[in-house]
Amino acid sequence: MRILITNDDGINAPGLAVLEEIAIALAGDATAVWTVAPAFEQSGVGHCISYTRPMMISEMAERRYAAEGSPADCVLAGLHDVMKDARPDLVLSGVNRGNNAAENAVYSGTVGAAMEAALQGVPAVALSQYYGPKTRDLPDPFECARTHGLPVLRRLLDKGVWTQDDYGIFYNINFPPCPGSEVRGIRAARQGFRRDMGFGVQPHTAPSGRRFLWVTGAPQHEPTSPGSDADVNLQGYVSVTPMRADLTAHDALEALKAIE
Repeated sequence: MRILITNDDGINAPGLAVLEEIAIALAGDATAVWTVAPAFEQSGVGHCISYTRPMMISEMAERRYAAEGSPADCVLAGLHDVMKDARPDLVLSGVNRGNNAAENAVYSGTVGAAMEAALQGVPAVALSQYYGPKTRDLPDPFECARTHGLPVLRRLLDKGVWTQDDYGIFYNINFPPCPGSEVRGIRAARQGFRRDMGFGVQPHTAPSGRRFLWVTGAPQHEPTSPGSDADVNLQGYVSVTPMRADLTAHDALEALKAIE
C-alpha cells in the first residue's frame, strides 16, 4: 500500500512525525510512505488552493517534500507531480495539533487535504488530536493519537464505507483529550456544532499607527449535541465521522420545489 501524508501545521510539526510512524506501520514498509506538506503553517485555510499563483516545491529528503502552499495544494502536488507515476492508495492528513471536530472541520486545512484527495478519487482520512487539561501537559501531547491511530485506521480500512462516486466519502477522526490508556472506544459520530462558539476578531493598533485585526477563537470544551463528534470526544471516545464535499442541503430540496 502506497500512502501520501500531509498536514496543515507544517512539515516540521510533531504531529506529522506521529502520522509518519502510523503510516509506516500501516503500509508495512517505510519506502511506501511519501510526505508532501506545507513549508509553513497553514492552519485554518480549509480547502483553499493556490489557483492564482505558483507554489515552490522542494525535496527535503527521499520521499519528503515541502510545498509553499495549502494542504490541498500539497495533495495536488503529491498526486500529479511527486507520485504521478505511482499514485497513492491512501491519503492521510494530520495529526493536527488540536481538534477538528464540530464547526472546526469547516475551517480545517487538515480536513481540506482529505477532501481534495477524495475529490481526486483517492481514499482519505484526516486525523486530529483534541487538546485539553489531560493532554497538554503530557510529555507527548499526541500520545493518544500515537497509541490508537494505527488500530483505528486498520479497523476503518477494513470495516468503513468507501465509495467511488463523484463526491466520495472521506473520514474525519478526532482523538479525545485524554491519555491513550483512558480511551473508552470508538464511536461513529456526526459532525457537531458548538453554539455561540464562532470565530471573531479583536482589533489592535501597531506602534506605527496601523490598525490590525486578530482572529479570535473560543473555548473548545463546551458541550455539543449528544452523539456528535465533539460530544463523544469529551466522553473519552475516538470519533470517526464520514464526510463528503457535496455542500447541497438535501433536506431542503423538496421544500424548495415551491419556488419552481
